[in-house]
Amino acid sequence: MRWSLLTIVLSLGLPAAAQQVGNLQEEIHPRLQWRRCSVEEGCEAVNGELTLDANYRWMHRVDSYKDCYTGNDWNTQGCNSTEDCTNNCALEGAVYPDWYGIRTPSKDSVSLRFRTNYGFAYNVGSRIFLMESRTRYQTFTLRDHELAFDVDLSTVACGINSALYLVPMDSDGGVARYPDTNAAGAEYGTGYCDATCPRWVRFLGGRANFEGWTPSETDEFSGEGDYGACCPQFSVWNGNAHSFAMSTHTCPYEKKEKPTYFCYRNECDYHYISPDERGNSACDLNGCSYNPYRMGTRDFYGEGKTIDTASKFTVATQWTEDRVTQFLVQNGHKFDVPAPVWEGLPPEAGLSRDMCDMQRIVFEERDGMAENGGWAAHVSQVLDQPMVLVLSIGADHKRWNLWLDSRYPPYDPEKIGMDRGDCFPIEENDPQVVKNLHPDSTVVWSNIRYGPIGSTVKVD
Repeated sequence: MRWSLLTIVLSLGLPAAAQQVGNLQEEIHPRLQWRRCSVEEGCEAVNGELTLDANYRWMHRVDSYKDCYTGNDWNTQGCNSTEDCTNNCALEGAVYPDWYGIRTPSKDSVSLRFRTNYGFAYNVGSRIFLMESRTRYQTFTLRDHELAFDVDLSTVACGINSALYLVPMDSDGGVARYPDTNAAGAEYGTGYCDATCPRWVRFLGGRANFEGWTPSETDEFSGEGDYGACCPQFSVWNGNAHSFAMSTHTCPYEKKEKPTYFCYRNECDYHYISPDERGNSACDLNGCSYNPYRMGTRDFYGEGKTIDTASKFTVATQWTEDRVTQFLVQNGHKFDVPAPVWEGLPPEAGLSRDMCDMQRIVFEERDGMAENGGWAAHVSQVLDQPMVLVLSIGADHKRWNLWLDSRYPPYDPEKIGMDRGDCFPIEENDPQVVKNLHPDSTVVWSNIRYGPIGSTVKVD
């Protein structure tokens, strides 16, 4: 992100502490109301808050306005080593609507805009977390529960992913786990991890990811350091107006008692090095997924189709030990996600042990889930530990979101299961193209509900 400091009044002399909090811009969390439901008593409103991921925030030297990070690289004029950046850089508050395009149009809705221009600068994408209080993330346990939400993504174009997912971040953002290095905590969006083991996270465990940092060749706001932040992940929704997918991602089974851990260099990235390389240090990047377009039904989802993405609709997801299922509701009618058409796959839609085992065989893919504990790891890592709710919108500089809405891998058109959506030509998924062609793409999440199975959505 590019920053203009002309209108910011400096306030110096902050106390020394690691991953500190600045006081140049007040942090005011947007409010978001969601609903906790029960089968017997219906749903009651819960007043929550939202906070921006620390990775998107302005970070400056604690005793001056000097940037610690500028564009896609650490600014060595602001800090010049892991220890220096850790001890002397502060996270600032966010101006959610003007800098990031994050708005709350009603008490139970939040909208995320893909590109936001402000002053002589702009921002692309955002990531926010639901909070139960100013300093703690809201957590959910999924076993025998369901999560429902309404979504309007009519303007979210090819190559853009509007995502709602869950990860087992520390509810305090890592303050208790890393008391000597993290003074900012959940209030300022710290502690992010996911199953891609992202090396673009600038602070891990409160320490700067300075060593080995290499600016991205394509992303003007990001790069990669030596370390990545790994944890299991359940993607309830990855989608745009053309395609959607649900997926579960496990991590090495022996690490199941430590939901967040750090990887180093190639052990984070073996998925990108070679599809045939073996080893289970990183998590299952691709996950076990269900995309109805990929499963062979091409007329279910999209503008003018059964689920017409030109209008708002409801998504409900249900978790049991044996299966994860979804259904959609639009205009008062319930629509089950269609079952696969390909021979060899189970006859039911959704995720299950059989679906996760068989799709790797039918689609001739590496079984990253089996390498990381299989369905048993999904149960222990995803269903039975508290998970933080994440909302985001963004592009994909590694795979262009082809895995979501186009053909992936793009060089194997005859292989079944490679077509994920109708976004062609694939060149239009290039993030450099998307940010200029579709800057106004906006997703609106609303009416989030959580409770035991059967409690959140009532349809005839």
